[in-house]
Amino acid sequence: MSERKPTAFPILMKNDVCSLIQAADDVYQIRFSNRAANAYLVRGSARTILIDVGLSSNYPAMVECLNFVGCPPETIDMVVLSHEHLDHIGAAWHFNERRTYVAAHRLAANKIMLRDDFSMLRKMFNEPNVPINIDIWLEEGNLIDLGNFRLNVMYTPGHTSACITLFDQDKGLLFAADTLMPGGVMGGVFGSGSIADYIQSLERIKGLNARILLSGHGRLSDTPQEDVRIAIARSHGLLEDTAQLFDALDARSNFEPIMQSVRDLNKLDD
Repeated sequence: MSERKPTAFPILMKNDVCSLIQAADDVYQIRFSNRAANAYLVRGSARTILIDVGLSSNYPAMVECLNFVGCPPETIDMVVLSHEHLDHIGAAWHFNERRTYVAAHRLAANKIMLRDDFSMLRKMFNEPNVPINIDIWLEEGNLIDLGNFRLNVMYTPGHTSACITLFDQDKGLLFAADTLMPGGVMGGVFGSGSIADYIQSLERIKGLNARILLSGHGRLSDTPQEDVRIAIARSHGLLEDTAQLFDALDARSNFEPIMQSVRDLNKLDD
């Protein structure tokens, strides 16, 4: 691991709940002090977006940060949700009330619209049980054009089946949510996620000319190539550990009930 010290990005404002940090010109990280995910404000020349919004309880403090840079909630054109976990999306319903467009990958949108509490981890975060409406269902290859920012939508499953990463190739900005974090920290594999998918997504990210990593949790990083190298190594280690755990179990006896169900289904045609 590199011993190089992380770059100190300027802190513009701080309150009891969150800090406002400048990542680049017209790009701001809102980093919450509790378990909420980071929110990112990207102020384009044509339109302005938020990428993730944290927990509902953090909304008043986030509004304070938005007002500080002259972007109150009514000026936000779109909220983009990186995946379905409530620490990233909990405050999105506030923007539904303002008729700001809310966007997510179609798999996340389906879980959110059906109010799949298990997938969204509602019990973990104890968020209000209010509907969040998704107006735009995103896919791999979509482009979010803000004028002076052009964010490519990349489908990067692994943490869950519905994760997306946004990448501005010209500016080297990588909004990776929980797929990649500073120091190569992994966001974990939940429910619909997969370690193998995680590795494939990280390999895709490795091929990008990213210069600043804007992740779902923690600090900003100007060493994304180092971060992704470490994350890939850790993911392979996790895959090996999982294989050893599976081997330690009596796989045949565990799969026997499943195979019996298959045999029973085949008898339906007899």
